[in-house]
Amino acid sequence: MVPVTCPTTPFDGQKPGTSGLRKAVKVFEQPRYLENFVQSIFDCVDGLSGATLVIGGDGRYHNRTAVQTILRMAAANGVARAVVGRGGILSTPAASCVIRKRGAIGGVILSASHNPGGPDGDFGIKFNAANGGPAPESMTDAFFARSKAITEYKTLESPDLDLDRLGETALGGMAVEVIDPVADYAELMESLFDMAAIRKLFASGFRMVFDAMHAVTGPYATEILERRLSAPAGTVINGTPLEDFGGHHPDPNLAHAEELVERLFGPGAPDFGAASDGDGDRNMILGRNVFVSPSDSLAVLAANATHVPAFKGGLAGVARSMPTSRAVDRVAAKLGISCYETPTGWKFFGTLLDAGRINLCGEESFGTGADHVREKDGLWAVLMWLNVLAARGLSVAELMAEHWGTYGRTYYGRHDYEAIPQEAADALIAELRGTLPSLAGTALGGRTVAAADEFAYTDPVDGSRSERQGLRVGFEDGSRIVYRLSGTGTSGATLRVYFERYEPVGGEHGLDAPVALKPLADLAAELAGIERHTGRTKPDVAT
Repeated sequence: MVPVTCPTTPFDGQKPGTSGLRKAVKVFEQPRYLENFVQSIFDCVDGLSGATLVIGGDGRYHNRTAVQTILRMAAANGVARAVVGRGGILSTPAASCVIRKRGAIGGVILSASHNPGGPDGDFGIKFNAANGGPAPESMTDAFFARSKAITEYKTLESPDLDLDRLGETALGGMAVEVIDPVADYAELMESLFDMAAIRKLFASGFRMVFDAMHAVTGPYATEILERRLSAPAGTVINGTPLEDFGGHHPDPNLAHAEELVERLFGPGAPDFGAASDGDGDRNMILGRNVFVSPSDSLAVLAANATHVPAFKGGLAGVARSMPTSRAVDRVAAKLGISCYETPTGWKFFGTLLDAGRINLCGEESFGTGADHVREKDGLWAVLMWLNVLAARGLSVAELMAEHWGTYGRTYYGRHDYEAIPQEAADALIAELRGTLPSLAGTALGGRTVAAADEFAYTDPVDGSRSERQGLRVGFEDGSRIVYRLSGTGTSGATLRVYFERYEPVGGEHGLDAPVALKPLADLAAELAGIERHTGRTKPDVAT
């Protein structure tokens, strides 16, 4: 098999967002579209020839086809070894694990994360670097620049490989190794947690439900929870990965994980509930009649980290994305450790993790992780919660009440306005940006503005600078509103509006979050002129 060079011309808009290039499946199915972007990656990765490359995805529609294309191109571009999950499957955190374990040059991960799947759904691709984490902006900017100038790509003319049979085969001069997608990841999890304590918890009659949402985490959760931890059969629901996620939206939140929510808030509810998303990097945590916000989840895990073997020596530091609530900041202050505020996007945690400045981090969009890999990790977060519950002997409700009694409660919410015309979204942000300098000291909705600015970030490790990362309005009572245009949608623009209200120790901790936050939510919509700019009177998703 001799490499073939194929002429091509650029496509518009192949700019990676916060986690790779995401578009509708029909866009990726265009001839040369995937090939152009993959070749742009390969042209920009130094040392690719002779290296090991990891390839896998979340199993959504078009995953198998894309893996075969990428394998042929990798062989034609001189890759020495490709490590592929069986069936083309690897969860995003498992891919990070394999990259690090194998000393790979990096990995091509195929996923649109929590976006819908199927022929009419979305698809995505991103490159993770040798540390296992998402490519930094310097690399993604290079990919985009190359995609605008590309004139050819390299591939092989060869039949499809059997991706369902474990073992090694040759593709041109490249070795293709098909691996069990779960094995390395499960081994890593056993090294981090007190598995005996969690097994004892289940043996005591503790009941949980894990909703894999017919996405990639099903096989991982079944192996670890039901087989290795002896949770009862049926603990994992919707555990078979499907190309269209069973027609559901694989986003682990209160709006989309309806079956799980009904169980945890219904009669005879189990003790604990959790869900993960399309590619396995997000998590939602529930107790009996209790929803734990991702911001609170990060704070609770930080406060209880030393109960877990991986953190028995304490935390080096923690980090959160800017829109994430400041609940974890209060824990860090009490522990006397650093707390970093970064832009949205897991890649911004990477330098801090690599430098040893932090070993626990999270973001409000249901992502939590640590230094065991360089991605957020949904099932890892669930196992850490189980380890903490086993060690503390408390229910989720009791643990939350204790936490709020110690640190105060931060009520937190997010409103998403999806598929807004880009021009309208840009106009809204531009107008709001112009008002920020005049807001400090003014009264809005019965609150006094303490500060209003646009977040920019200088990485304390490598000195890189990221501008225009969200608009912030902070109030003297500790409340806050944040506005951000998301980079994970595939059509139009998604406006995310975040709000938090802090109630100190001894304050009102028993309110329903939507009730507690309604005045701030109304103020946020009014301040930004959301209805005037977009015509929307309510968000598409309220979390």
